Amino acid sequence: MASGSCLLLWLLLVLPSFPISSASCRGIRLELTHADTRGDFTGIERIRRAADRSHRRVNGLLAAAPPSPATLQSGGADETAAVHASAATYLVDLAIGTPPLPITAVLDTGSDLIWTQCNAPCRKCFPQPTPLYAPARSATYANVSCRSSPCEALRNPRYHCSAPDPGCAYYFSYGDGTSTDGTLATETLTLGSGTTVRGIAFGCGTENLGSTDNSSGLVGMGRGPLSLASQLGITYPTITRFSYCFTPFSDKTASPLFLGPSATLSTTAQSTPFAPSPAGGRRSSYYYLTLEGITVGETLLPIDPAIFQLSPMGGGRFIIDSGTTFTALEERAFVVLARAVAARVGLPLASGVHLGLSLCFAAPEGKTEAVDVSRLVFHFDGAGMALPRESYVVEDRNVGVACLVMVSMRGMSVLGSLQQQSMHFLYDLDGGVLSFEPAECGEL
Repeated sequence: MASGSCLLLWLLLVLPSFPISSASCRGIRLELTHADTRGDFTGIERIRRAADRSHRRVNGLLAAAPPSPATLQSGGADETAAVHASAATYLVDLAIGTPPLPITAVLDTGSDLIWTQCNAPCRKCFPQPTPLYAPARSATYANVSCRSSPCEALRNPRYHCSAPDPGCAYYFSYGDGTSTDGTLATETLTLGSGTTVRGIAFGCGTENLGSTDNSSGLVGMGRGPLSLASQLGITYPTITRFSYCFTPFSDKTASPLFLGPSATLSTTAQSTPFAPSPAGGRRSSYYYLTLEGITVGETLLPIDPAIFQLSPMGGGRFIIDSGTTFTALEERAFVVLARAVAARVGLPLASGVHLGLSLCFAAPEGKTEAVDVSRLVFHFDGAGMALPRESYVVEDRNVGVACLVMVSMRGMSVLGSLQQQSMHFLYDLDGGVLSFEPAECGEL
């Protein structure tokens, strides 16, 4: 980063009307915790929970929940997120308001809206581990008008502002039936070790259904204008990238999330461009990649590349997602992969129903480590991602089976967080590029 940019930002710090922080020069570090580390689960239980979560997530990625009848009647802004809020994988701790109130939220690269349950008052709220945020107790809470740019970004096209200028009502639903209904506003967020960011648009939810896995709301990190990543990039010109590194699935160590200049990789990292998103709609939030093929062992699988291409209706294509645990391949591609893996392993098939997985092998003499699954490589546009064995094989030594940790889905494909473990991923929003390299995530 140019030193002149930081000098300009330092000068702006003395002007209170500008929401500029020195964090835009040094970057921000947050810690992510896996949702299951907050419970006393065995390794097998975590695999089963991850499988259930993954199936709920992928089943909802192309689904659209109906809008709230009350919202349609009032003409408020509404949007359906094709994700599962209760399929939370990673949680992040932050604080909201002045004075700051600590909250825990789901971090989600598959949606945009930032929201938390609000006592304003709260007409319907699900249980959460921290006190409800009360906007009346914050000196920095402010409603936004229906003609504001944040409201424009979320508005139902059927909605029309009327005089006197009303606030911005919103309704946001998720594929599992979880929903949040309330008022769009702006607030100060405290991130990491005391870094404050002002004027962040968020949803103050006063009628919320479902759950978000022991958290109070959600922090969207998608490509849309209301995500935290996008809002920081507008307010802080030097925070136009973020990175994360998921520690191994079996490890309870926190995973780092870096915002801005602290998000860096080495010169040996590989890069692939983000593919264009469909114009408008919920699927424009996703980070699309161009997957050109998959190699098992030394063999490039005979998968039609068109399977991973975006259709006019928004289906197809391949996305990277923090909220889907197990990678999901479009079923035609999954069948080809499963057959190739089974042929190379050459062992009897076994049931993986108790793990929620479909391709499992009976280990010789119960020695699961002896199940030789060939190396697996995903070939993206300009980059090859070679997965370590622990990223695509899980073992149940109690019953002597080893399973491929992937699932099938219809309509699209998703690179899940398990296959992202022990890999540092950097999202360059300005450059439109995803970069990655192997890493010891717990040491970053």
